[in-house]
Amino acid sequence: MVADSAYSVGDDWYLALREAQLAYVVHLKPHRGTWARADQPHTPIDAAHALTWTDPDHPGDWTPVERHFRDGHTETWWAADARLGGWQPLGPCRLVVATTDPATLPDKATWYLATNLPHPDAPHAASSTYPPADLAEIVQIYGLRPWIEQTYKQIKDELGWAHFQVRSDHAIRHHQTLVNCAFSFCWDQWFAPPGPLDATAPDPCPDDRPERGRSHTPPAPTSLLAQGITRHPRLAHPRHHPAPLVASLDGQRPTRRTPSPPRRRHRRHTP
Repeated sequence: MVADSAYSVGDDWYLALREAQLAYVVHLKPHRGTWARADQPHTPIDAAHALTWTDPDHPGDWTPVERHFRDGHTETWWAADARLGGWQPLGPCRLVVATTDPATLPDKATWYLATNLPHPDAPHAASSTYPPADLAEIVQIYGLRPWIEQTYKQIKDELGWAHFQVRSDHAIRHHQTLVNCAFSFCWDQWFAPPGPLDATAPDPCPDDRPERGRSHTPPAPTSLLAQGITRHPRLAHPRHHPAPLVASLDGQRPTRRTPSPPRRRHRRHTP
């Protein structure tokens, strides 16, 4: 699970991730406060300032991390395990700070990351449910988040996620369900291995069709579009059971409100 700070404002969200047994790398707000002793850091940015740093030749607590970008260029970032409240380098939850400049900690080039991926030297690393990860791997994992959001935005625009004109939350969820079904079908077809062409199948677009006139609509199929059982436990493939995915949409369309007649305005007469 990779997410930015918009999802990690409360502790309940982290508890939900732990109960679901999901590995996560989540961004924290730099001034997110936590309980601690008076002489200890209280925010992620305070914990970052408490780390020792002199210069690149004497990095102190910081470790250089080389990041590779899509256009081919590379950048040297610096990462470190910080201490803040329950976040400890060798504990079950870690606070990792990654930045381009440990001396100034620029706002747009500094990440404060909370993760439950254990440190390779942690005592529980061998028995942990999640694989251990060093600083370079954590920075690499969170570096995928902008690409995930960019791809999601393109998919949302292509499939019309926001192209709904409805008046109820129920209808919005109907639209999002249909978009998810369309995405699942397109995604499955994209990665499906190409099969042999059926030379005996009729041409769906014959050349001898009239340019204008009434089109012939084939009869509706009498059986399900796809049949079969689920391939994995607790996971149903969208193409195997399309009917249950859209069955709840029938007969639950939002009712349109009848527009009320316009109110007549009374013109005020002046003596």
